[in-house]
Amino acid sequence: MYGRGSWALRDGSGDRGAARSERAVRSVRSVRSGRSVRGSAAGCALALAGVLLGGCSSDSGTGDDGAGGGGVAQRPESVTPYWVDPEGNAARQAERYAQDGKKKQAALMRKIARQPVAEWIRPDDPEAQTRKVTTAASKAGRDALLVLYNLPHRDCGQYSKGGAPDAAAYRKWLAGVLKGIGKRPATVIVEPDAVPHLLMKGCTPAQYTDERYELLNEAVGRLQGLPDVRVYLDAGNPDWVRDPGALVEPMKRAGVETADGFSLNVSNYQTTASNTAYGKKFSPMVGNKPFVIDTSRNGNGPVRGAGADEEAWCNPKGRALGEAPTTKTGDQIVDGYLWIKRPGESDGECKGGPKAGQWWPEYALDLAGG
Repeated sequence: MYGRGSWALRDGSGDRGAARSERAVRSVRSVRSGRSVRGSAAGCALALAGVLLGGCSSDSGTGDDGAGGGGVAQRPESVTPYWVDPEGNAARQAERYAQDGKKKQAALMRKIARQPVAEWIRPDDPEAQTRKVTTAASKAGRDALLVLYNLPHRDCGQYSKGGAPDAAAYRKWLAGVLKGIGKRPATVIVEPDAVPHLLMKGCTPAQYTDERYELLNEAVGRLQGLPDVRVYLDAGNPDWVRDPGALVEPMKRAGVETADGFSLNVSNYQTTASNTAYGKKFSPMVGNKPFVIDTSRNGNGPVRGAGADEEAWCNPKGRALGEAPTTKTGDQIVDGYLWIKRPGESDGECKGGPKAGQWWPEYALDLAGG
């Protein structure tokens, strides 16, 4: 993830985006209340109350008061509708610490393990991974929280560079994700950084600009065609494209008018207050869309004097966990505080970290210790 805060764009332009499309089938839901009203009686009858998405997927859920690996219980649905993976990296690490008699480290790690975190769908076998997660979440009576991050030419050649080799491969991958979700409830964050990177000169090859917009539109539109899915198109963070007006046309062109809303601060460290203020400026420009904020690592905000470090977004020291995941934000326009970036996974090979996305328990402990 680039997710950078050291580069800022203050103006920009783009072509008029796609108009809103209506979903053919959609169950009645309320994200802010943290509950879903699902169409089938069987869904309501699931007494397996559990959670939404988290780290690595699990084939079975647990009840609200039940515990999985490492003593991990599910969060109350009234607080967050999302599934906590009882076998996620943090849960397994907490269990290892406990077995080794490292009580302090185990307690810190459980601060992460007990919260729902997003599942980033891998390039290989997206259908199986997505089905495993959404099935576990659904059995637990919760929603899955998923991230799509596989566009061709992603991350501007940085630590998370890669993605699908071409548009055809991306469409095939997306089809697998859709099959894996099926009729099960999910919230999907669509392609972090993809739109802001389009505004960075020389980042996305010019010949692929139109293709990226097309793929983003297709991802949003096809996800919205599923019966019980909410979709948030990523819009970067307040310290990246500092003038939200510069994002309006690119976001419309990418499909924000079709999406349920937009996401902010994915994998970054900007404060909740700054993200809220930014989102409230941007929302009226795109039809008063609500938004979600990644609060996974913003407890201490960004690094001071970050302008002196071009990689201040990459594994900065002294950061902390932010607000716990919840849909009870107290603000009608903010749909949720979510842990989209999984705390303890590296931003990349910088400041002593392993490859992007790899589990790094020492950094997780630093975040939990605040």
